[in-house]
Amino acid sequence: MGKLVEGVWHDVWYDTKSSGGKFVREDAGFRNWIENKSDAPFQPESGRYHLYVSLACPWAHRTLIMRELKGLADHIDVTVVSPDMLENGWEFSQPEPLFGFTKLHQIYTQAKSDYSGRVTVPTLWDKKTNTIVSNESSEILRMFNSEFNDLTGNTDDYYPTDLRSEIDLWNEFVYPNINNGVYKTGFATTQPAYEDAFDGLFAALDKVEQHLSESRYLVGDNITEADWRLFTTLIRFDAVYVGHFKCNLKRIADYPNIQGYMKELYQVPGVKETVNFEHIKRHYYFSHKGINPTQVIPKGPELDLDSPHGRG
Repeated sequence: MGKLVEGVWHDVWYDTKSSGGKFVREDAGFRNWIENKSDAPFQPESGRYHLYVSLACPWAHRTLIMRELKGLADHIDVTVVSPDMLENGWEFSQPEPLFGFTKLHQIYTQAKSDYSGRVTVPTLWDKKTNTIVSNESSEILRMFNSEFNDLTGNTDDYYPTDLRSEIDLWNEFVYPNINNGVYKTGFATTQPAYEDAFDGLFAALDKVEQHLSESRYLVGDNITEADWRLFTTLIRFDAVYVGHFKCNLKRIADYPNIQGYMKELYQVPGVKETVNFEHIKRHYYFSHKGINPTQVIPKGPELDLDSPHGRG
């Protein structure tokens, strides 16, 4: 995984000794905002921004989905990193188009020469000011949702004002227990830390299963941001998290309501094209040598995602 320390790359894994074996995720380092205002330093303009993503990463995946749903594919170009994340962190299979860099950490030091912190995807770059706008996926998601509407004419709203408090509540529940819960389980280095994360993860999935027995989506009858934030973890669960992260109490396929819900979201036009299981499995099983030292990548599982979801 590695990180930058005052602009110098260091190949270091997460420090779990100081946290009793628990995985603790660092906050994003760039938190600027694109706003559709005349005096905003970052304004929505076609062709101005470049998005760096991994097809394996759930945090990056949700920004790709929003880019697709909001009609931004012709306005914000994308570079995909290699699924292999080893001693140099995220790398490019071929030099990226803006600077010819071969490693994502070079993009970070291009923005800030003495940057310290993790080098993560998604990374949203501004070509005009030559810097990173944001590497916080939840905030990129909201920029894509609302700030480019005048440019695209697409006014679909996945964070509507009247539902925001309820969406926020679900996000606050899903993020620590499910989105990050699979990582806290998989990256735990002591038995108590693993079991604590494992129990929290499946208690949360049980709650979602019960809720979806009474509600079509997390928040009522319309797909919201909360659903897409959950979806990118669910779609990886049976292929990666069950085996690689030892999240093996149940599969998503064993939760009938969650399985139908996940399939319905997968079948939304444009979404399945953002899902790449080759990159997903390759990244996790090949890159995490501390968990899978042989780097053998499983051929399965067989996933039934295109059949009818049975949800109306």
